[in-house]
Amino acid sequence: MKKDNAPNHLEMLLKQGTLSRRSMLKLLSAGAVASSGIIGFPDLAIAAEQPVKGGKMRVALSTSSASDTLDPARSNNSADYTRQFMFLNGLTEIDNELVAKPALAADFHSDDGITWQFNLRQGVNFHNGKALTAEDVVWSLLRHKDPAVASSAFSLAQQFKTIIATNPQQVTIVLDGSNFDLPLMLAMPYFLIVPANTTNFAKGIGTGPFLCKTFTPGLQTIGTRNPHYWKAGLPHLEEVELLGITDQAARVNGLLAGELQMCSSISAGYAKQINASGGRCKVLETKSGMYSDLIIRTDIAPGNHPDFVMAMKYLQPRELLIKTALQGYGTVANDTPVPPWHPLYNADLKPRPVDTDKARYHLKKAGMEGAKVEVVTAPNIEGANEDGLMMQNLAHQAGLNLNVRQVPYDGYWSTHWMKDPVGFGSINARPTINLLLSQFYLSSSANNESKWHNPQFDQLVIASRGERDATKRKQMYDDMQKLIYDHCGTLIPMFVSNLDGYSNQVKGLEAWPSGLMMNYRFHENVWLSA
Repeated sequence: MKKDNAPNHLEMLLKQGTLSRRSMLKLLSAGAVASSGIIGFPDLAIAAEQPVKGGKMRVALSTSSASDTLDPARSNNSADYTRQFMFLNGLTEIDNELVAKPALAADFHSDDGITWQFNLRQGVNFHNGKALTAEDVVWSLLRHKDPAVASSAFSLAQQFKTIIATNPQQVTIVLDGSNFDLPLMLAMPYFLIVPANTTNFAKGIGTGPFLCKTFTPGLQTIGTRNPHYWKAGLPHLEEVELLGITDQAARVNGLLAGELQMCSSISAGYAKQINASGGRCKVLETKSGMYSDLIIRTDIAPGNHPDFVMAMKYLQPRELLIKTALQGYGTVANDTPVPPWHPLYNADLKPRPVDTDKARYHLKKAGMEGAKVEVVTAPNIEGANEDGLMMQNLAHQAGLNLNVRQVPYDGYWSTHWMKDPVGFGSINARPTINLLLSQFYLSSSANNESKWHNPQFDQLVIASRGERDATKRKQMYDDMQKLIYDHCGTLIPMFVSNLDGYSNQVKGLEAWPSGLMMNYRFHENVWLSA
């Protein structure tokens, strides 16, 4: 694939002094260059350094529980994705410009967006010595369609009409409808490739950059360098240890004490503490589509009253949350999952301001004046506790008794997420808006957070996948956002910048808009200074 040479031009401008680094950061943060395809730019200091081989890196991840898994089909959080990318690869992968590149597939092609051919890379072996074949790919992808697998990508996989091994090194995928985003979809962690008929996923057998030495759910994962990795010269590190530490203070203290080289998901308050370390530690800010959301289930009370949902939309302290909870590390949202810098953003849908009079009006229509409602929050979900407490005060002014109940983060995703009538979620960025909508808003999706069903929306999601006309495609996404804005029970007050802390020993680390910690693949790319 031909790579855009625009970043080299930008580098030249920076060197000449005609465009300051600060100005460039501002432009990128605002998404001003998104439409050009240029996302991110080379760090000149990093570019001048040569990678160092060897070294052991300890990293603290923010999510940890007994349900931690190395089965890509069952993954549902950033820690799962990070550990799985240590050991596994997909047919494709996403680079720092949000482009799908060949990975285990040497190349891929489709004329109509329905029938796709993927030719596998030659000479790739799994960690157990078995050669990668088309049979492994077919089995890995088709298992997502089996309800018994309980795949997080079950709804996405329903697009697969047939997947066959054309020959030992070629796979043909036929979809039930045109989808030119398929290469991006297949780069998601769910669709990583494992040996056919795998039954014990805890061994981490894959084709990835590290071999699984230890995997203890809820505690620790250790990977050692794969000496036969198919990417020449990678990885640089000899060993990576991932620790599940849900307590943010413990993660940050471990980093500042030199016991860790990286820690994920840092709040703005702790970012200030890291930045005050005298240069020993730094903060990596990644502007992306990640968001924290208030989930109001629309299939049960009180969310089955549309006016209650609308009332809550007028009780979102959006700007104040960014100033206080995020200390500026965020962007105001309008309750749709499309960030303002994205080319598909519907700019006509303005973020609703706080309006307790309008909230009271809708509560009265719902027959809920003076009603008591519980909102469940948890630490480690950015802004959730703050949003809950601010809403509690605003709701009182609107005539609603809102009780905020904070529960432990450990086990939150299995016990509370999508189960409480009113609670919070946290969604990482996806490579395309269609993937995000398909996974969290489509009626058939297991992760439809608010259990919102809208046939018109469902039809638009599916039709937009195969629409090549840019104007028609944009209108479809405008219409989908309008439906979410007016009717959906998932409320998004803000987009949250990803903040990761790291030691100044860590080199090669960059901000990738596709996800935190270099789209969960930092361990393949970084090295430690000598």
